[in-house]
Amino acid sequence: MEAVILFPAIDLKNGQCVRLEQGDMARATVFNLEPAAQAQSFAAQGFEYLHVVDLDGAFAGKPMNAAAVESMLRAVTMPVQLGGGIRDIATVEAWLAKGVTRVIIGTAAVRDPELVKGAAKKFPGRVAVGLDARDGKVAVEGWAETSQVTVLEIARRFEDAGVAAIIFTDIARDGLLKGLNLDATIELAERISIPVIASGGFASIEDVKALLAPRAGKLAGAIAGRALYDGRLDPAAALTLIRNARAAA
Repeated sequence: MEAVILFPAIDLKNGQCVRLEQGDMARATVFNLEPAAQAQSFAAQGFEYLHVVDLDGAFAGKPMNAAAVESMLRAVTMPVQLGGGIRDIATVEAWLAKGVTRVIIGTAAVRDPELVKGAAKKFPGRVAVGLDARDGKVAVEGWAETSQVTVLEIARRFEDAGVAAIIFTDIARDGLLKGLNLDATIELAERISIPVIASGGFASIEDVKALLAPRAGKLAGAIAGRALYDGRLDPAAALTLIRNARAAA
């Protein structure tokens, strides 16, 4: 079993750290005015990999919170994966050059699979695909539109492309603290060879335990957002569980 990673999430809107409910920009809660300070806080808590989304960028189709992202890259040494508004190879190259460890391509993975394949070939291990599902179908344009293709269909397009990970988000649960949709995520992970990261609905230490259970052995990790911000998930307890599981593996 690969080491499971728990990614703390920083979602950026107007330069601030927010959390949305079900991807709705009108239902945003601001948690921190200073993204760099939030990144430093997660680093101090012992997290080892940061998940960042430029929400405005996801809607605009181009980076909109670059200053905030750059401030975080300067503030912490831990690797950062970034999604939102990455729709062409120039944007991929620019972010990787600025110090982002891994870019996440979402909408463009549906609309322009060749972009993902080309980027993954050029930058092996540094390109992830973000697949966000509503009732099993992939949503695009910052979740404003739902396509007619399934998550599995799209994931299979990238089987031999060198994609580092698939980040699978269940929109129905996102930001609502209902618990991860591990059934659908594990099913996806078992049908493709690309590592899969679970996202959407992370609620408590029970999700960490579920993530470490044998049936979830193919998952590469999970993303936690609101549960960390409002104190439902104790970072120290979660990271201790993960470390102990690694030691026992």
